[in-house]
Amino acid sequence: MIKAIFTWSGGKDSSLALHKIQQRPDVEVVALLTTLNKEYRRISMHGVREELLENQAESLGLPLIKMWVEQDSYDEYEQRMKDVLLEYQSQGVTHVVYGDIFLEDLREYRDNNLAKIGLKGIYPLWKRDTSEVIQEFLALGFKTVTCCINDQYLDESHVGATITQDWINALPPEVDPCGENGEFHTFCFDGPNFSQPVVFDSGDNVYKPLDEKYVDETKNPHVKGFWFSELIPR
Repeated sequence: MIKAIFTWSGGKDSSLALHKIQQRPDVEVVALLTTLNKEYRRISMHGVREELLENQAESLGLPLIKMWVEQDSYDEYEQRMKDVLLEYQSQGVTHVVYGDIFLEDLREYRDNNLAKIGLKGIYPLWKRDTSEVIQEFLALGFKTVTCCINDQYLDESHVGATITQDWINALPPEVDPCGENGEFHTFCFDGPNFSQPVVFDSGDNVYKPLDEKYVDETKNPHVKGFWFSELIPR
């Protein structure tokens, strides 16, 4: 039996990948691992509150490992990730599961870091057509809402929206239907592996301009910032 940690973002790809890995009789997911910003107590990049993350883990029936980061630093992230994984490796964990679909450089980065400490990655959605992935996600009865929008691709009207077939159909052609290039992030609140829906209210939309140190006019001349939907635990 393979013992694995699942890197959980709280979004749709994580939810579908977890569902798929739980269908494998040879893999035991021992816990969810989520990176949170220590200052704001929210899921990194997604901006979702810690309490909603806890509610997801409770509904999924899995222990939750919170990995806190303070700075936007790869060095800090890598060191904290290494410390967490080494702790669970000592308890028999040999693999880490990711919801990535087609970003080769991201997978290479993950696999190289895992190899340094003798672990391996599992990618249940790897190289699948993203149009098929989102169709399967919806067909299985998962429900998700957009929590973060990259304004290079989409405007404020898309944040806080429940993803439906109509929403997918209306996306601009340059936007991946799973947001795999970072166009949008989601919060999944129900599905076949949830014991009950995660209940929340939608508050105001919040705009966060991109920190100047991350602005690269040659690569992303149109990125100004991100729209976040303030999801409030009920």
